[in-house]
Amino acid sequence: MILEALGSAVLGLVLAWVAVRRLSHRLPVTSLVYATGVAGALFGDFVTHSALGPGTTLLSLVGAAIVSAASLSLLVRPVGRLRRRSATA
Repeated sequence: MILEALGSAVLGLVLAWVAVRRLSHRLPVTSLVYATGVAGALFGDFVTHSALGPGTTLLSLVGAAIVSAASLSLLVRPVGRLRRRSATA
């Protein structure tokens, strides 16, 4: 269980690093991205492990990757500025 949690945390760090390398102009502060990647991976591992039970390490890591990627995708900002219209226009 400890190695599974450690593996999912490393997986979250790797996904966050890839996101920072590719989308740094569209993401907030780097430390927030890394923290979100790790927290999402640990939460995904916990949920998957709780649902499937022990002995499913590979599936738990897949669940960790999915939740971590989904958490990181919530941090991505739009490319251009949003055009706001006034209420009278």
